[in-house]
Amino acid sequence: MLEARSQQAETAAAAPGRAGAEVVVDRVSKSYDSRITAVSEVSLRISPGEFVSLTGPSGCGKSTLLNLVGSLLRPDSGSITVDGIAVQDLRRPADYRRTTVGFVFQLHHLLPVLSAGANVEVPLIGSGLNRRERHDRSRELLAEVGLAERVDHLPSQLSGGERQRVAVARALANRPRLLLADEPTGALDTDASKRVLTLLAGLASRYGMTMLVVSYDPEVGRHADRTLRMADGRILSGGA
Repeated sequence: MLEARSQQAETAAAAPGRAGAEVVVDRVSKSYDSRITAVSEVSLRISPGEFVSLTGPSGCGKSTLLNLVGSLLRPDSGSITVDGIAVQDLRRPADYRRTTVGFVFQLHHLLPVLSAGANVEVPLIGSGLNRRERHDRSRELLAEVGLAERVDHLPSQLSGGERQRVAVARALANRPRLLLADEPTGALDTDASKRVLTLLAGLASRYGMTMLVVSYDPEVGRHADRTLRMADGRILSGGA
């Protein structure tokens, strides 16, 4: 029975679903080398379609918590569910990351030898779409982030803000229900930062995606529905 439920959970995680995933983190802890506690007994709930900002001092556990929700790390204890799927129990977390979650990081991590359009297509490889469908979707997404004229440009030919917008388009390639962003404006100047944040807020509203953004930037909180603050591995307020 447990095996059957596990298989059902993975199938649900991999299946396309409605926009806006519910995220429930229940008493989650994570340590490194059994000595450094990065996240301690954290509980929070994010409603479908909610845009939540997560802030706090360096080393407080923000990025670790984001990576736990995104299944890049496994918790030592506690549970994380996304639309009822137990993330920490998935045998194939890559399926969950490919179909349910989109990631945007401080460094865009674009492949330098590929054009903007080809970079956006990368997550679509193995998705079941044929070459023409991947090509068309990448161009639609680049137009969505205001880069329709930059499809064939290499990352080296783009500004920092443009590269980050390509990264946002790539994160949207598989139409995720949950977008996780770790310091998405940390490497950008003020104007580019505002453009990216306005873009993220607009996309969240348009598609109903749930969004969790880790950032020091107070501008993120002004775009978010709610701001959570962390210190010493714990959520200080606003988790419920």
